[in-house]
Amino acid sequence: MELCQVHILAFAALMRCTSTNGWGIDGHLITCRLAQPRLSKAAADAVSRLLPAYADNDLGSLCSWADRVKFRYHWSSALHYIDTPDKLCSYQYTRDCKDEDGIRDRCVAGAIYNYTNQLITYNTPNSQYNLTEALLFLAHFIGDIHQPLHVGFTSDRGGNTVGVHWYTAKTVLHHAWDDSIIGTAEQRFFDSNVDELISTLQTNITTVWAGQAKAWEACSRTACPDAYASEGVRAACDWAYKGVSNGSVLEDDYFLSRYPVVNMRLAQGGVRLAATLNRIFG
Repeated sequence: MELCQVHILAFAALMRCTSTNGWGIDGHLITCRLAQPRLSKAAADAVSRLLPAYADNDLGSLCSWADRVKFRYHWSSALHYIDTPDKLCSYQYTRDCKDEDGIRDRCVAGAIYNYTNQLITYNTPNSQYNLTEALLFLAHFIGDIHQPLHVGFTSDRGGNTVGVHWYTAKTVLHHAWDDSIIGTAEQRFFDSNVDELISTLQTNITTVWAGQAKAWEACSRTACPDAYASEGVRAACDWAYKGVSNGSVLEDDYFLSRYPVVNMRLAQGGVRLAATLNRIFG
């Protein structure tokens, strides 16, 4: 997908704010912490140079930056998700990658293409782009596109208008997938220690999922967000939305059956972020 390579400030006048967020802070932290050890030397060097000094070469520490700047870069809110037709359980770039005003290419898949193209100019003298921000946007958006409800239904804004109870806490379905499943897993299985969850996923990627991880990395171009979005909407239909309606109470049956899906999507996001950065930087 050839997109106009637009500087990240150029959309400022186009944006209408939306309430949709990505994985929560821990989900994005996990994605980036899984990715960084898998970087090639060239990619690791580029990431180290592009990260601000205060990040101390920890991409994970800034993996939620794109959520924090939505109120300053209002135009960026539409870039975190894709709205798909209700109940079709399919994604098509030409049909679905647009914002609420119908402006094409303004969705998370389009953003991944755009910031990939910006980062490809890393070794070009006098690149016109802010490549630090491009890196932080790309890392965040590859996480977002692996959250199934970021490729959810248009009418409920990816589960944002589906009110549920997570055990006894009132929330919305989208937030349950952003935060509640991960948070409950951390509390129940990892003594509320996200580093232990990251370590478990890293081990699974190199053992249980080792064969699958090779396939996750595969991409015939520099970035492959369309494949990830197609997986996402299928997972949204098969797991996120299934059996849920307004007022549903989501407890152990839902949590224990969906937690493996979240684990897999986090692992895929980390592996694919690393693979994308390796293709960009060599």
